[in-house]
Parts: sequence; structure tokens; C-alpha cells
Amino acid sequence: MSTILISGGTVVNATGTMRADVLVYEEKIVALLEPGNSSLGAITADKVIDATGKYVIPGGIDAHTHFSLPFGGTQASDDFDTGTRAAAWGGTTSVIDFAVQKYGERVEDGLATWHGMAGGEAHIDYGFHQIIGGVDEESLKAMETLVDEGITSYKLFMAYPGVFYSDDAQILRAMQKARELGLLTMMHAENGPAIDVLAAQLAESGKTAPYYHGIARAWQMEEEATHRAIMLSDLTEAPLYIVHMSAKQAVEQVAWARDKGKNVFGETCPQYLYLSLEKQLGAKSAEWGDFEGAKWVCSTPLRSEEEGHLEAMWQGLRTNDLQMVSTDHCPFCMKDQKELGRDDFRAIPNGIGSVEHRVDLLYQGVVDGRISLPRWVELIATTPARMFGLYGKKGVIQPGADADIVVYDPQGHTSIGVGEGRTHHMNMDHSAWEGFEIDGHVDVTISRGRVLVEDGQYHGAKGHGQFLKRDLTQYLV
Repeated sequence: MSTILISGGTVVNATGTMRADVLVYEEKIVALLEPGNSSLGAITADKVIDATGKYVIPGGIDAHTHFSLPFGGTQASDDFDTGTRAAAWGGTTSVIDFAVQKYGERVEDGLATWHGMAGGEAHIDYGFHQIIGGVDEESLKAMETLVDEGITSYKLFMAYPGVFYSDDAQILRAMQKARELGLLTMMHAENGPAIDVLAAQLAESGKTAPYYHGIARAWQMEEEATHRAIMLSDLTEAPLYIVHMSAKQAVEQVAWARDKGKNVFGETCPQYLYLSLEKQLGAKSAEWGDFEGAKWVCSTPLRSEEEGHLEAMWQGLRTNDLQMVSTDHCPFCMKDQKELGRDDFRAIPNGIGSVEHRVDLLYQGVVDGRISLPRWVELIATTPARMFGLYGKKGVIQPGADADIVVYDPQGHTSIGVGEGRTHHMNMDHSAWEGFEIDGHVDVTISRGRVLVEDGQYHGAKGHGQFLKRDLTQYLV
């Protein structure tokens, strides 16, 4: 049995800030005390953490990761060991990954595989969404078991024909089942069949560099699919969550639905806030030449900053037309992985590694005046907890909540990337964020009362993380 006292800091929740000491007993927060309150009395903390001049925030929740995901003839380079360890370094104390069912596979088998990969490996707590990559009678029946398993959200794809793609009839049937069960439908909203035609036409004309990945996945393909998903959601009355939004026109579709009082939600990712089609995918270097842009190939793709897509994502976060920022963490090394598509952008494994940097990158938005301090916490922790049935246990600094706590130093500094003096603990041979400078620093990360990161040292261990059985979404209007 142990107690931790975090003293002298400013507690930041989504509802505001307050000066308070935080008392942790075992795995729970048990009290918020006035700073230096003598009523602590006979309680003697086993460990005292001085948070003077720093923020004390709930641990981050990254609700969209893909550890060890098979893709494009390879698999994501981070597994549950390396990926959750990197997350802890960056102030994230819970992740929700995706168990996968593809065409011809059983939902139950995919879920069992992901439990096998995560069990005993995770450094922080983890849950699962379920990918339904083949909507048929068997998978619809299997959806009935998900809530009992603590999996209250599932994902469909309007992209990737032949792998995950669901047509409108399949989406309709899945949403009808989801409405019956209370599941939240997550949607990859891009018009996959049309994208495949555009990509083939580009390749046939010799336009095979990474830059053309973003051209093939034009913003019209995201806007159209987003609108179509919203209409099917409206028809079935099934709540809808659009993942990794990058096009301003698609966000306008979500705003339109929300203005009508619909349960439609949107997520964006750090790459769509900071990285652009012109600057990144048009990049060249001595080592990689025209292929340098493969580092930033992801789907949905990076968009044009000149056309206003990046600023539209920030605006959506301020107005709550976008509710969350997750990473879609799906890392691949350049050597032997991204290089698979050196001669054809269609063969580049899609994904960027960001699970370690989300908390920092969003804090820079506070420094730059784009979002407020409480909104930062709301985006990285509180709304993910509410959206995915974890609030009260996660996402808030209050008595009774899990002691998932980050001490964040606003006077600190973080240099992101690889190499001496820079942060990088993900299993990758490059960083999509090389050279980014953050005016803040994660000083301490605590997961269920266990200190994982402190004084620049890692104290966690795989196996500490527990599976999170989630309740139904707590975010419906």
C-alpha cells in the first residue's frame, strides 16, 4: 500500500483550473487538498512530487492507435510493448486500439488475436474498438457480443476495396445493428472505389511519387463519403464518429449535422493540424530524394495549407465541430517498409507515428493561442473518456478516478525527433515530427498510481497495463 502527494501544482480539468494538492492512495485519486493544507494531519505520503509552477492534468487518452497492424505486405513497427511505452513517455496513460476482422475472417478470432498481442505487453491501460471488415450475417451476429466484452464501438471503412471496404447496404445493416445495441459507429470516410481509379490513372501516367498519394485521395472523396455516412446515420439513428478528418469541406458536413442536433462527431489528428501537402509530401532530401515524402503518407492524406485545411481543423476544435484529437498511430520504418512503395505510391504503407507526441503538440496550440488550457485537457483526455465510455474512471482529476496523472511543465521544452537531445521512443527509424520544438514538457507520468516517467527516467514495465472494459458512449446529445 502506498500514497503519493503531488503538491504545489495547478490542477487542470476540462471545466477549469484550481490550485490544489492531489493525494493518491494505491491506484486511485482520493482527495484534492488546499495547497499545504494542515488537515492532511496524520497522513504521511510515501512519495511527494513537487509540482510547483506546473500543471497537474489527467493522463492522456489516445483513442485511435494501430499497434502491429498488418498493412501493405508488412505490419506497423510498434507493438503493444514499444508503442505503449512511447505513449507513457509522452503523457498518454490509456490507448484504444483496433481489433481487426478482414474479409473471410471471424470477428471473434480477430478480437482474440488482439487480446493475445496486448495481454502482458502493455505498459499502460488499453481498450479495443472492433473493425468489422466484412459485414455479413455472421459478423452482424458477432456484434451482439461486443458490449459484454467491454467493446462499445466498432469501425467500418468506406475505403480499401478488397480488404476492409463496406458498401452502402452493408453500412446500413451494420448501423441498424449498432442502433439496436447502443454501439458507436466509427467511420473511415473516403470514397475508396473512386480513389482507386484516380490512383491507377496517376500511376499509369508516370506520377508515382509519394506526393500523388494525396492527389489521388482528393478532398472531394472525403467530403462525399462523410456526407453519405451522415445520411445513413440519420436514417438509422445510429450515432456516428468520423475518424481522422483532414478536409475542411468534410468538417463542414459534420458541423451541418451537429447544427441539426444529430449525434455526429469528428476526430482529427496532429498531422492535419501541423503538416501539409506542400511542405511535407513535396519534400526532398539528399538521402531520399523525391521519396522523402513517404514519411508523411497516411490516409486520410495531408491536405494543402494554402487551401485552408489546417486552419479549418484548428477552428473546428475551437468551435467543437471537432471533438477530439487522436493520433491514428500506425508507424512504419522507411527501410524495408515505406520503401516497398518506392516505385509506386500505392504500395507505400499508410501511417505516421505520433503516439508519443500528441499531448505536447496540442499543448503548443495553447502556447500559440489556438486553444485554451482547459480545452487542451478536454481534447486529449476528457472527451476521449466520455466518447468511449471511460469518464469518471479516466479523463479527470477528481476523487475516485484512477490515478492516471501527468505533471506538465509549461516552462520546460521538448525537441521532437530522433538523434541526440531529441525525444523519440517509438520503434521507428525516422520521425514525422523531426525538428518540431514544443514550449512545454512532460515531467511525470503516473498510471494507476505507478510512476512510469520521472526525472527523465523510465520506471514502468510491460504488463502493468490492464484491459479496459468500456461502457456505452457518454457523449450523446
